[in-house]
Amino acid sequence: MAQGNHHLDEADLSELCKALWKADKNRLVPGNDYRLDLQGRAGYVSLGKDKAKDYAQHPLFTFVDENHLHEKPTYHAFIALLDNYETATGICETVTSEEKAENSRFLDAILHTEVMEIAHPFLVKKNLASADPRQFKWQLYKIWFDLYGRGTGNDSSGFEHVFVGETRKAHEVIGFHNWIQFYLQEKRGNVDYLGHHARRSRSRPDEEDHLLTLQFSWKQAVKPKGSSFIGTSPEFEMALYTVAFLLGTEHSSKYRIQVDEYRFDLVCHRSGSHIGSTYPMLLESNLPV
Repeated sequence: MAQGNHHLDEADLSELCKALWKADKNRLVPGNDYRLDLQGRAGYVSLGKDKAKDYAQHPLFTFVDENHLHEKPTYHAFIALLDNYETATGICETVTSEEKAENSRFLDAILHTEVMEIAHPFLVKKNLASADPRQFKWQLYKIWFDLYGRGTGNDSSGFEHVFVGETRKAHEVIGFHNWIQFYLQEKRGNVDYLGHHARRSRSRPDEEDHLLTLQFSWKQAVKPKGSSFIGTSPEFEMALYTVAFLLGTEHSSKYRIQVDEYRFDLVCHRSGSHIGSTYPMLLESNLPV
């Protein structure tokens, strides 16, 4: 399929991101639907839990209105997927028929949202997706849920890496860029929030920020620095990340995005025809609001 000029794509993607942000009706409201306790600024970490100092004695999420997680169809369908994976790399995944059905139900749910109804025509116009909704759903399935090898065999997928998270060599967390997974894992005692990475232009991030860079441990492995949207809907992240992936032609792509008060680089790594990783990287200094 045809690919455009990268700088044109970057401008187009930034404009699309603004439209998706505005259309994200399922985004949760900080201070109302959830509350954060950012606590201390994270320190430098050499991989290994014993070397990670905890600058946050309490959980990151002090409250989440779980009615949203169960009553919003896209959230409910998303959460059903989070326990479908063996998170250690090097162990082949087995996908059951029920898990395939859950993947399909999740895609059906997001495809009926305003966010995806903006992203799909954008991709069609760019000649990067079929106008046929069934073909587009199949394309999404292959990009996100088809298995590929990260450590060995079919041990990974785009969805697992980006939204669920993986561990490598027992001491390193890779991927894991989703706030819902973070909250649920923290609630179960599997995630230990270690602190935030502040912007240079501020002494600390704001607890109402929708984009944060965090440090945490998970299953005894450490994520020294990972950026995630906070409070955004699953469909917003799926739409934005899918478009970034399909716009890119190189093994790795990076797009400078400005939306609302947030300035960030949207990073996307390919694994052949699948998403290897994609995430927002909050810039240290933001433009004035």
